[in-house]
Amino acid sequence: MPGGGRFERGGVPVVVKTSYACFWRRFTLSSASGKVTPMSKLSLDRILQSQGFGTRKYCRSLIDDGDVVINGVTQTNYRTTVETEGLVLHVFEEEWVYRQHLYLALYKPANFECSRKPSHHPGVLTLLPEQFTWREVQPVGRLDHDTTGMLLMSDDGPFIHAQSSPKRHVPKIYQATTQEPVTDELVALLLAGVQLHDEPAPLAALVCVKRGEHQLEIVLEQGKYHQVKRMLAAAGNHCSALHRSAIGSLTLESLGIAEGEWCYLTPEQIALLA
Repeated sequence: MPGGGRFERGGVPVVVKTSYACFWRRFTLSSASGKVTPMSKLSLDRILQSQGFGTRKYCRSLIDDGDVVINGVTQTNYRTTVETEGLVLHVFEEEWVYRQHLYLALYKPANFECSRKPSHHPGVLTLLPEQFTWREVQPVGRLDHDTTGMLLMSDDGPFIHAQSSPKRHVPKIYQATTQEPVTDELVALLLAGVQLHDEPAPLAALVCVKRGEHQLEIVLEQGKYHQVKRMLAAAGNHCSALHRSAIGSLTLESLGIAEGEWCYLTPEQIALLA
């Protein structure tokens, strides 16, 4: 959804067009550094729009109808400028903390697609608040519809790009259930590397440990398409179930969320993804 922002150049307000995903924000241009820095105050209607409550017109109607409360005070003027740092809103009596960007972890259940336009199963976005869809939250990478486990989601484009980059070698831990029994030869082959179709060189697991007769724990860095399933097939077995339990040093268990639930990530947790 197209939008805009303002910053000052030589004391003259300048309007800049941005996409909705960049959020409505105002800027000041420092003549000394030449750097653009975000201002911390925004009009109330822009704040509501940036947080995913709908169009500017609809957000203004929320304020006009008395549905927005800040610090116990019902807001009636959409032009009111509000400090965004530490801002807590109550919309329809539900608490919302202002966040410039969203960084989420979802415990993805089976039979959900990561696509924004799913074709055969519900999309993972249906597991999130509707406001997050307005904010154009999207998965960071993908898990197959039948794969469960940790899925990162965000509306921060540079973050998504950085986390999804093939140049980024972050270990991801998977638990795979195999159709045939796990043998020492299978483990050795996955550690040595198997050749996949259309790949220039064999791909190897960073770590591969037998956890049961039909259970493997595999650590990968590459993140290729269907990599675990294709590696097991190339090694002469078949993956009948797959679960991702960790990305980097951030484990799903440490987040304390159940299947189908999500949580906000703290800066400390985001740092564990490196």
